[in-house]
Amino acid sequence: MQHLSAEEIRRAFSLEHERVTLSPDGYHHAAVLVPLVFKHGTVQLLLTKRTDLVETHKGQVSFPGGMVDAGDADIIQTALREAEEEIGLPSSSVESVGLLDDLATPTGFVITPVVGLIHALPPLSPNPDEVAEVFCVPLEFFAAPNAGRSEQREAKGKRYDIWYYDFGGHLIWGATAMIARSLLKRLHLI
Repeated sequence: MQHLSAEEIRRAFSLEHERVTLSPDGYHHAAVLVPLVFKHGTVQLLLTKRTDLVETHKGQVSFPGGMVDAGDADIIQTALREAEEEIGLPSSSVESVGLLDDLATPTGFVITPVVGLIHALPPLSPNPDEVAEVFCVPLEFFAAPNAGRSEQREAKGKRYDIWYYDFGGHLIWGATAMIARSLLKRLHLI
């Protein structure tokens, strides 16, 4: 995989692109930060493993994020606020570059992924009630030809392709895997 620069990522998000936005009845709106960390000459996705204490998606790998609050100025602020609350990532450390398509989950959420660049990852302080672990996965791992597998599942009368990736003892699947794939498509890596 080619080495991606911050400028190439910015350019991919500056190009004219019609973003899919969703607002189905009965769904909760949430935002996640898709943090791209420049580390050791590579671009890596920062992910979290949720604790067993959280209300939903216990023990799963996810991006930092959560529900939109009435006081949030916009969806970008939601993602940045949640990342700071969950892992102690100061919003001043993140350069927001754009949004990926909304994703509706079978569990009743519409997620807006906010892509952010982190040029120097500061020390993090995960909230022990929400986050069991913070780790990074090289973006090239997801772009490798034999990486991941998909299965079809049905939920609420709809069929979904669910992707699974195994990395370092972590199972990355569902919405997190779909968002990673959406990012790779936007960057023309798959």
